[in-house]
Order: sequence, then structure tokens, then C-alpha cells
Amino acid sequence: MTELPVLNTPPALRPPVDSSIFDYKDLLEGEFWRRIPAYADVDAATFLDHRWQAKKTIFRADKLLAAIEGLVPGGFIEDVERGFHRAPMAVRVSPYLLSLIDWSNPADDPLRLQFIPMASRFLPDHPKLGLDSLGEQADAPVPGLTHRYPDKALFLVLDTCPVYCRFCTRSYAVGQDTDQVEKVSLKANKSRWEQVFAYIASRPELEDIVISGGDSYNLRADWIEEIGTRLLNTPNIRRIRFASKGLAVMPQKVLSDDAWFKAICVVSDLGRSLGKEVAFHTHFNHSKEITGISARALRRFFNAGIKVRNQSVLLRGVNDTKEKMALLVKRMGHINVTPYYVYIHDLVQGAEDLRTTVQTAVEIEKYVRGSTAGFNTPTFVVDAPGGGGKRGVHSYETYQRGSGISVYTAPSVKPGKYFLYFDPVDQLSEEYQERWRNPAEQTKMIEAALHEARHNPK
Repeated sequence: MTELPVLNTPPALRPPVDSSIFDYKDLLEGEFWRRIPAYADVDAATFLDHRWQAKKTIFRADKLLAAIEGLVPGGFIEDVERGFHRAPMAVRVSPYLLSLIDWSNPADDPLRLQFIPMASRFLPDHPKLGLDSLGEQADAPVPGLTHRYPDKALFLVLDTCPVYCRFCTRSYAVGQDTDQVEKVSLKANKSRWEQVFAYIASRPELEDIVISGGDSYNLRADWIEEIGTRLLNTPNIRRIRFASKGLAVMPQKVLSDDAWFKAICVVSDLGRSLGKEVAFHTHFNHSKEITGISARALRRFFNAGIKVRNQSVLLRGVNDTKEKMALLVKRMGHINVTPYYVYIHDLVQGAEDLRTTVQTAVEIEKYVRGSTAGFNTPTFVVDAPGGGGKRGVHSYETYQRGSGISVYTAPSVKPGKYFLYFDPVDQLSEEYQERWRNPAEQTKMIEAALHEARHNPK
């Protein structure tokens, strides 16, 4: 018998890691809010009370500007005042959120970018933008229910949130009317809810309901129990999810509103007893949004056995580099939040400065995938304009980087249709920016992209 040679291969030693690899564990602690003059005398017990946070939440531009007076130059305040008149979303900012913004450089702060508009940063809306760009109302068989996917529906229970994001996809309905938008009414209304429950019960293919709005954070405890119980006791429903931005902007509610949290737990326990899944979906976009307070709130969910997943939006200047996104993903995993989706920014009125390109998303996804466990790696998706639903960002039929047009299909949602996503015009070359200014050229570019998708898909 021939003896096999002995391979004296040295062990594969890895070099020591740089300590910065553990930055995701470094959560903001202490009484950081005292840096804001308006909150300098607020003690921890008060700041951690959800009732105080709600009472002191700022709804008016002048109140916001008064809270930060002395922290920023006058030019910034004037810029923001003009920004609110141009924005489609009303202002709503919690003291917690206001305390996380770096007021020494507010123009570039990733939280300011998301919630407080500056007129000088506005860009013209994309020529193909519509107020309800995802076509949610077109897929609504009854008011406030979007039934797009065969087995899943989106239940828009109410039209308010604990904070209003500049980039909100539902700026057509969420919040008060603004100078720019008269909102569709989706207020909490039990007669409207009854129409939704009846429709869901009438469609045996529906198994999965997302409870959103607005924001389920703003539901009363008895409403949470009522809605959750009704859905879970509907025979065809197997899964429900409460969707909320709240954990990112007011984690104090989870820690101090025991009635609200108990209601979530009651619904979760009922689901478990019936063999049905109840989850909570939240919305962190930047690692700065995750503090020691967030970690304690998430630990309460974890101890109650409630799964929390996250859906981020890819935002220019906020999380559009591989380093920023990787840090966010790792920090979420550290506090037991499962990264679920990263959405390519929808075409939203008044938020063009926050959008990025499909190419940016593809490159970031490549980097993030493999940086941590697969179950803690988000899927990057385009929510196809016009009602195609969520498509993997790299699953386009064609992507013409010159014109910024990507074309997607959705065979199980709307077979035979093509859905177009458009990169922000200012990110294109001067040649293509000029073409987008000409309606005739717009038509030519769209026709070229559709022709390639039909006849030469990737």
C-alpha cells in the first residue's frame, strides 16, 4: 500500500483584529439629553417616561427651533423654517430623537437628515414620481387594506406615528395636511376596521397580516388586543406582525408603558397557544439610533419571547456606505433585532436628496453579505413602483446605468407586467441629466429599457 505523504501544513492563523471591529457594542449611555438646553434639568426618571416623551414631542416648526436655539447658527434655523413649508410631511420629533442629533454639525447629521428638512438641500422630484408611488391605494379592496401578494395583506390601522420621517412612503396619508399635500384619511375607525376584518375572513388565501399605518406604536392597549385577537382567531390567518418606527425614536414606551407592552404580550401568547406567529417589525436606519435605552427595550421583547425584525431604508448621507450599513447590521444583531429588509428609497415627494442608486445598493449588499451570519443579514430590495412588490435589488431584468432605469418583473404578483425604478437624476452624468429634462427623451429612455428587458434580459 502506498503511503500518503504527510502534509506539514501550518495552522491557518488569523491576525489579531483591530479593536474598532467591536464598535457595534459601544452604545450611548448616560444622561446625554442634558446637552440640549431645553432638557438640561430633566432627570433620568422623567426622560425615561413615555408620557413625558409624548407630552414634549414637538409638532410645530417654531417649537422645534426654540428647543435648539443657541445650539445652531441663525442661517440653519432660517433654512429649516423654509424646509418645513416645502416638505410633504408634518414635523413630529421626540425629545429622545432631538437629543441624539449632533447639533455642532446638524446639516450632515444622519438623524437630522431623516426628520428635519433643510430647504437648501431639496432637489427637484424625479419626473416619474407620484404621491402614492407604490400604488397601495390601487391594490386596496377596502379602505386601509392593501392586498398585493397572494397570501399577505397590509392593514393600515391608523394614520399617525410617534415621529414623521421625511422619506415616508405613505406621505399621501400619514400625519396632518401640509402646505404641499392634502392627506387621504385613514384615521382609527372601528367601522372601517370591520370592513377589513370581513374582507380578510372572506379570502382563504390570506395567511399573513402586517398591522401598520401610521404606526402600531400609537395604538391603544385595548386596540392592540382587539385587533390581534380578531386576526389570530380568524382561521386562515397564520402570522401577524406589528410594524412600528417607535423603537428607534421612543424606546421609553416599551420600558414604561406597561399596559401597551402587556397587550403585545397577550397577543403574542395567544398566537403561541394557537400555533401562530406574532412578531414585531421596527425601523432602525443608523447605528446612532441604537442606544443603551434601545438595548433595554429590546431585552424586554427578548425576555417575553417576541421576535423583533428590522426594515431599513437606504438613505443618502445616512447609511449609504458599506461601513455605515455593516455597523448598523452588527449593532442590531447585538441587541437581538434581526435585520430583515433594506429598501431602496421609494420615489417620495420632497425627499429626492435622500435617494441613492440601485448600483449603490448592489455594492453595499455584496459587502454586508458575509460580514455576519446569514440569518442576521438583510435582503436588499426594490419595492417596485406601480405595485410590483418587493424585488431583490439585483434581480432586475435590465439596469441601464446611464439613464438610471432598472426594470423588474413580479411573476407571482402581477405576471406579464414590467416595473421601472429610477435612480435620482442628480446622480447621473450631465448628458443623461439633460435628457431627463426633455419629456421626449424620457420616453425614449424608458422605451429603450423596456425593449432590452423584453428582448435581452440579463
